[in-house]
Amino acid sequence: MKTVHHWIGGKTVEGASGNWGPVTDPATGAVTTQVALASAEEVDAAVAVAKAAYATWGTSSLSQRTGILFRYRALLDAHRDDLAALITAEHGKVHSDALGEVARGLEIVELACGITTQLKGELSTQVSSRVDVSSIRQSLGVVAGITPFNFPAMVPMWMFPLAVACGNTFVLKPSEKDPSAANLLAELASEAGLPDGVLNVVHGDRVAVEALLAHPDIAAVSFVGSTPIARHIHTTASANHKRVQALGGAKNHMLVLPDADLDAAADAAVSAAYGSAGERCMAISAVVAVGAIGDELVDKIRERAEKIVIGPGNDPASEMGPLITKAHRDKVASYVTGAAAQGAEVVLDGTGHTVEGFEDGHWIGLSLLDKVSTDSDAYRDEIFGPVLVVLRTETYEEGIALINASPFGNGTAIFTRDGGAARRFQLEVEAGMVGVNVPIPVPVGYHSFGGWKDSLFGDHHIYGNDGVHFYTRGKVVTTRWPDPSEAPAGVDLGFPRNH
Repeated sequence: MKTVHHWIGGKTVEGASGNWGPVTDPATGAVTTQVALASAEEVDAAVAVAKAAYATWGTSSLSQRTGILFRYRALLDAHRDDLAALITAEHGKVHSDALGEVARGLEIVELACGITTQLKGELSTQVSSRVDVSSIRQSLGVVAGITPFNFPAMVPMWMFPLAVACGNTFVLKPSEKDPSAANLLAELASEAGLPDGVLNVVHGDRVAVEALLAHPDIAAVSFVGSTPIARHIHTTASANHKRVQALGGAKNHMLVLPDADLDAAADAAVSAAYGSAGERCMAISAVVAVGAIGDELVDKIRERAEKIVIGPGNDPASEMGPLITKAHRDKVASYVTGAAAQGAEVVLDGTGHTVEGFEDGHWIGLSLLDKVSTDSDAYRDEIFGPVLVVLRTETYEEGIALINASPFGNGTAIFTRDGGAARRFQLEVEAGMVGVNVPIPVPVGYHSFGGWKDSLFGDHHIYGNDGVHFYTRGKVVTTRWPDPSEAPAGVDLGFPRNH
């Protein structure tokens, strides 16, 4: 059985706690790997290594940092398939989806390669007689990232490349459910020339998380995960005087107006709801059909959903893979089996789906629930699986009110041909990311990613300008120098006297 250890100080460090976590192949249900779960003492050791590395990395030149990041980007590009294969083996998503995850992570590495322009300061001269004022940004020290299972390569790459480019050192605690991609990311960074201790990977469960949140040498914590845990991360780390960005859960709505291209809307709903088996915080999980188009839209979604091929992620014919664990599969299924009793019309029920030859895998088919009420479990909760709910409203005003009443505010989309309606929607909707005829409006790397309300805790979104600001702090310097002509008597600096 494969064993995954920590990566600390530029090398593999064997787990010493005696605690191990199982890693399963979601397509077969078999345990293929065991991962070391760190003790608080092991976390302390990793932070100490990162702190020691910061003494030199924090004062390194921008050219040194960017040179390493350019080499790192080339290595990641060369190892795309290797990273994707690890993601598929431990998460279950199909290989093409895993490659897409790596590509989106590479966007942030590319942003970090250009960090020199992001870290430029400002200067005002002659604010008073011979007085200049400048603003600069400096690194924080040791920072930590706690990342989820659904994007084991992309989300870490949303964090540590910018952090180290800004001069910080990093301790990454990835999900223990699919840990191998994080180690490969760290190994490639070391191969690119990143000094030992600048990027460290500590595997673990809640013990490791709590140790990071309490550690006095951790200056900032980045987190992506569910809302309850994001709230806990923010509360605990803030109480320990740390800077925090904690991205939580979502219930992303797609508002479809009567004038929309229903074929395009149906295509978008299927890809956005069922891609990556619905295990993504930007999935469209609720379609709001306005007016009389509801029946036709649901029929079009059903027709497309029934054609999706479900199978192992390493099979090129598969369009959707299994869920991460059996427990998660069962929880997702419970929302479908209980939907009818709460008033929904079950158009598609995927709970009985199996794949021949892989009967022990964590399989579930695509489910579609129509005429769902806002007080039902399937609507209120973030299901995080291939379940799409459809709600009906008579007007745009009812639809926008429904969306804004949700406690989540991560992403949303509108499908319409009316530019005025789209403009009104993007101004009125209470969400951090908005798509207009785009179902999953994940920003490109040089804009920032983040939601509103219970989808984000903290003041900074992730990557983009917000990411750079999160991993640095500002300093303002006011200077006044005497004119050389006013040098004390007896000192001649070669400047002519004016009197």
